[in-house]
Amino acid sequence: QVQLVESGGGLVQAGGSLRLSCAASGSIFSINVMGWYRQFPGKQRELVACFDRGGSSHYTDSVKGRFTISRDNAKNTLYLQMNTLKPEDTAMYYCAACPQAGVYYLTQYCRGRIWGQGTVVTVSS
Repeated sequence: QVQLVESGGGLVQAGGSLRLSCAASGSIFSINVMGWYRQFPGKQRELVACFDRGGSSHYTDSVKGRFTISRDNAKNTLYLQMNTLKPEDTAMYYCAACPQAGVYYLTQYCRGRIWGQGTVVTVSS
């Protein structure tokens, strides 16, 4: 069973940058459907960035041009580079993956979806 552990969160001033890492306990070579969610206090989780099964990246509109998702299969790690951070980016960020065959996109129903524990990002103004 693959486990995901996020790191890299913290407090940063508006306009600054952070890189989040999601380290997997096992190989992610065969798990293409991976990405990042975030959750604001009192709100439902929302997808921030992800890879679909074909390897294409997708971003929510509010982070396009500022965030970049990437992965290093040799290191079994997923990344989220966050630049030009804004106070409204403040949230708990979660790594997620779907190993289920046939699932193409991370927001689809996924049997056996894997979540990390989350890492807090706070952007001050």
